[in-house]
Amino acid sequence: MLVGYARTSTLEQEAGLDAQVRDLNALGCRKLFREQVSSVGRRTQLEAAIDFCREGDTLVVTKLDRLARSVTHLGTIITALEAKGVALRILNLGVDSATPTGRLMLNVLGGVAQFEREIMLERQREGIAKAKAAGRYKGRKPTVRARQAEIEALAAEGLSMAAIAARLGIGKGSVHRAVGKPRPVEADPSR
Repeated sequence: MLVGYARTSTLEQEAGLDAQVRDLNALGCRKLFREQVSSVGRRTQLEAAIDFCREGDTLVVTKLDRLARSVTHLGTIITALEAKGVALRILNLGVDSATPTGRLMLNVLGGVAQFEREIMLERQREGIAKAKAAGRYKGRKPTVRARQAEIEALAAEGLSMAAIAARLGIGKGSVHRAVGKPRPVEADPSR
């Protein structure tokens, strides 16, 4: 059985997810798993796809970067699939791990993909440093400071930190920091 897996990083990439699903359906995947989550986040649908696969099945993805974030991660996925007797096929590369050549190509391509990502992140860091030096980089907006009063009000109502985080759509650690520290006191302009 062909089992498809499709992923995009953000909700804004709906067209990219639809294109992957279309390609996987056209190939004949009888079961599809899809999700919109960052490559560094926990990917429950990828885990479910691997768990669903049985001996003799093939897990199919449209591109390598939709599957693995690094050579190590790719190796972990391949090991899990091989332990179950499941092959991996990457459509745009024409690679199929059911063959020795396919396995070799996966390792080489995984290394190239990781190298490419590291170069991109290095360029991004350089660009941020340059923008900071020029005084143009502001960073992301501080969500917790802007919502400090809201967090404190919910805490005063007796809501747990997890409940506050869920209601406001922010992390529990951010709530903990906001509740745990006193509000900054503004300087008295008359002094």
